[in-house]
Amino acid sequence: MTAQINCRAGCGACCIAPSITSPIPGMPLGKKAGERCIQLDAENKCKIFGDPLRPKVCSAFTADPDICGTTREDAIRVLNLLEQDTGLKPEIKSVL
Repeated sequence: MTAQINCRAGCGACCIAPSITSPIPGMPLGKKAGERCIQLDAENKCKIFGDPLRPKVCSAFTADPDICGTTREDAIRVLNLLEQDTGLKPEIKSVL
């Protein structure tokens, strides 16, 4: 990873692309990948930023050029790829 950067205003990619398994206020079971977090406002700002109820995974995330790229679309693309690489995989059953 490279140096931390400031979040882009209006991005919200990290609140949409990844799955979050921790409870979120208003989403007690977390959220699925690609699902918009209920705590993301119309301007794509976190309504519970700095609140102790915010999931630790959210608080621990820091914007990074390797993840966020130079546009919101870059961030969505990279976060989607990471989700695919690290998400739960369906069990493959042998037909033999």
